[in-house]
Formats: sequence, structure tokens, C-alpha cells
Amino acid sequence: METRNPLRRRSFLAAALSSVAAVSACGDLAPGETTTSLRYWNLFSGGDGETMKKMLDSYRAAHPRVELEDVTLEWGDRYYTKLAMASAADRAPDVAILHLGRLPAFAPGGLIDPVRPDLLRQTGIRAGQFPPGLWRRSHYGNRLFAIPLDTHPFVLYYNVDVCRKAGLLDGNGRLRQLDGEQSVRSALRAAKRVTGAYGVVFESAGSEAVVPWRLFWTLYRQLDGRMFTSDGKALALHEGKLSRVLEFLQDLGRSGLSSTGMDGDAAIAQFSSGRAGFLWHGEWEVQTFLTSGTPFSMTRFPPVFGRPVAEADSHAFVLPHQEDRQAERHRLIYEFVAAMVRQSALWAEGGHIPAYLPVTESSEYAALQPQSRYRSVIDDVELDPEVWFAGSGSRLWMELSPVLGAVMDGRLSVRQGIAELREVTQRLLDTPNPTS
Repeated sequence: METRNPLRRRSFLAAALSSVAAVSACGDLAPGETTTSLRYWNLFSGGDGETMKKMLDSYRAAHPRVELEDVTLEWGDRYYTKLAMASAADRAPDVAILHLGRLPAFAPGGLIDPVRPDLLRQTGIRAGQFPPGLWRRSHYGNRLFAIPLDTHPFVLYYNVDVCRKAGLLDGNGRLRQLDGEQSVRSALRAAKRVTGAYGVVFESAGSEAVVPWRLFWTLYRQLDGRMFTSDGKALALHEGKLSRVLEFLQDLGRSGLSSTGMDGDAAIAQFSSGRAGFLWHGEWEVQTFLTSGTPFSMTRFPPVFGRPVAEADSHAFVLPHQEDRQAERHRLIYEFVAAMVRQSALWAEGGHIPAYLPVTESSEYAALQPQSRYRSVIDDVELDPEVWFAGSGSRLWMELSPVLGAVMDGRLSVRQGIAELREVTQRLLDTPNPTS
């Protein structure tokens, strides 16, 4: 929720009841009615949206007796506001997509229903078929609330031609392992000598910039830095680790090794045109560069500060709250989810790593290049802190990214940035969850 004065539960529900007609395409079933219909909400647009349509068409072809209604809504807080309102008013779809980072905002207030392990087992889907870290984050209060479809990590793109000229490729034509701060700096200097412009480009500015948070969280977690105490009730920021991360990023800009003041579109354009050897970004731009013919490849984000982890989130299937789920429809939901995760090799074409290990470990996925080259990071992803205001497109991202970007660009000193970071996170921590 973007408001700085969050609604209390009663006013939130009142708003939901008065507004839900605008966000729900169908009413409830009549008492006693049986149906083979299924309602599904998602937030996938662009290339992801086209891939999701293919997966849904495949499901429809295999299940001609099921009337599947799919609704695509706008990504970000707007999507989650509508989903919360529909759930609060018992007008929710049968199944929906939720980022796992958003789970702490939805599970405590009863806006999504727990997953029934017995029905899940009947479809052949079980815990051991998913990475332990993602499966753990699919729980809240020791109850399973989500079934992961993927993980989408922060990754390293590299221009193959630039890196070849810079002497950064191994005998197989892949980027040599970059390990440690000095190794990364050396590679950026070599790439800049070839491009004459930048070693690396990344988004640090723009009204909806998210890379500053993703890059910061990657590096801070490599140092094992924490933001909050384990119960999520108090700050646990480490001054020394914050300084080390922010000084590293600010120095890259000051020394000309990285871009400064660049929004996401500009960073992508600069990398695509060969003016940078590297791009730090989310993996979902893979189709952009394949379509443009950019000579690129991808790999895991380097372990600059030790731990080889990278920021990530995960698209997952959840059950928005319904007072009375009819048995036939309830079974259909689990069969639908199982069908979707089993065809996630198709979903992986857009860059996302399938969460379903039988797909991730398959030869079909291994043949998908360059998407499969960073699949090992699935065991080392770092989702957001487990607080209600975190997760993809959340208030944590939107309010911290301008602060972090200003430090990266040199518009704020490291000391000023840390002070503002502390102020913003404390204010968010003091704000009650409007949905609980």
C-alpha cells in the first residue's frame, strides 16, 4: 500500500466492499451449484504475459471441460491492492499469482488460504521437488500458503565480443569466474578499455527504479548483513557492512567504471549498443537481447564480498481467501497449479528459473541457453526481509531505491545515505500492516 497513513482493518474492509465490483469479473456461485470453471488472476505482461498465455492455452487444450477465466492486472502495488480487496470481500479468484516476498503481508490477515497438503499430494507435487529455501519461504507460521513457480534472481549480463577483446573469457568462450572485489574491479577496467565508455551499466535513477534495492540487497547479504531482527520488530542494520557496500558502489561511479544517473531503459540501451561490457539487472531482459541480436551471455552475479548469493523473488500460486470452496473447484485448483509448474520449461524461456526441480534438472532446460547458465543460483537466492512492506514492487523497494540510487550516483554521501536508509526503514517498521 502506498499511503503513509495505512487503513485500519475496518476501514480497509469497507473500502474493499465498496470497490470490489470494479476488480472482480465474476460473482460468487449460487448455493449448491457445481461447476468446472476456474478463475485465475496474474500480473504478467510483455514477454511473460505472452508465455503465460501459451501455458494457459496448453492447459485448456488438455482440459476442455474446464472453463478457465484468466485475468491479467497491472503489476505492482495496484495488483496487490486489488487482490487484497477482493479477498477481504470474499470475491476473490480461485487461484492467483503472488510474489513470495509479499507473503508476510497477505498470510497474517487471512487474505489467502493455506494450501491443503493432502490435495497437493494427490497431484504428485511434494516438498522435495522444490529448493528448500523457496519452500521454506512458501510457509507462514508453519503452514504452507504458496506453491512456487519460479525464482527470478539478480544476474550478470556480459557482452561476449567486449569480454573476448578484454581477455575475460575462458577456453570455452564463457566469462571467467569473478571472485572478490578486486577481481570485479579488474574486469570492469578491462571492459572499459574496450568500450571506451563503461565497464558496467545499471539502473540507479528513475521514478520506478528497483535495481538500487536489488543491487544493494545482493551485496549486503553477501556480507551476511541483516536489516531487521529475526522477529521483524526492530532494526538490525550493521553500520560497517552498510558503509562497505555503499562505498564500493559509489566508488565505481566516481572512477568511471559504472554508469551514474541512468534509468533502466538507458542502461539496457547502452549495454545493447556495446557501450558497456556488463549489465547488472534482473534476468527477465533475456528476450530483449536475443531479439536485438546483442552478442551477450549471462551468468550468476559475482561473489563480490564472499557469499555467492543474489537478491531474488519468486512468483508463486496462492489461494485467495474464499469462505466456502466447493470440493470440485478445490480439486481443480491443485490440478491446475500442478499442470502449470510441470510445464515451467516453457516459462523459463523468459529468463526465470523454474522452481520445480524435475524441470530445472532436466536436459530440456539445460539446453535452453543462456537461461540455464545461472540456474545454480536457485540454491543461493536471497528474498527480501520477512516483513509486510517488502517484496517485489513494495514500499521497501520504492522508498529505499531513491536513497540508494542517490548514494550510487554521488548525490548523497555514504554517511547521509545510511542515515536516510535508517530513517525510512524505521518509519516503515513503525507502520502497522493495513491488511492484518
